[in-house]
Amino acid sequence: MTKDLISLNNDGQIHLSCSEQKRAQILESAITLFCHQGFPHTSMDEVAKHAGVSKQTVYSHFGCKDDLFVSAIESKCVVHQLTNNALIDASQPQQVILLFALQFGEMIVSNEAMTVFKTCVAQSDTHPEVSKLFYDAGPKHILGLIRNYLIKVNEHGVYLFENPHESAVRLCLMLFGELKLRLELGLEIGDLLLTRQQYLHDTADMFLRAHKVGLK
Repeated sequence: MTKDLISLNNDGQIHLSCSEQKRAQILESAITLFCHQGFPHTSMDEVAKHAGVSKQTVYSHFGCKDDLFVSAIESKCVVHQLTNNALIDASQPQQVILLFALQFGEMIVSNEAMTVFKTCVAQSDTHPEVSKLFYDAGPKHILGLIRNYLIKVNEHGVYLFENPHESAVRLCLMLFGELKLRLELGLEIGDLLLTRQQYLHDTADMFLRAHKVGLK
């Protein structure tokens, strides 16, 4: 959002312009329909109707269904603050990695993320292009953010990530934990929810300790 599209009221709350409000409505409708119907079975007309806007409005914000799908996935990263702004201070990796672990750990097990993931897997044989769109907009994007952050952390000399990309992959896979596996299989997760926060804290701490200079 640009400054000319938003304003602040006296309480400092952000007010979206009419255009941005419609864009947000479209994204919410798109992610809902993609989750419940799958990408191939969701049309731009249906998104427009669900969002309460015209088809022309949808196309004015998103040039095609592929663009809309990617933007819908990316919007969930923004909701959970998984953006460039979340991985900035390379001098404080303890705080930054922990915050990332908590935010990422929440996002990957959300109902929407799990539904989109399962839909992509189910349709990967017939619509592999959808899986690629999902991977590029979600996992690949996030891995790139972490990799770039770890490269900057290396410059401070306290931690060493010899292969930042592989380290980023390991961190994300560890954060999945048993909870994501059970969700993928439709199993009971109540007991894991009780210890989820501690698991994320411990994983972030273990990840950094494993890469601290002089402790290997």
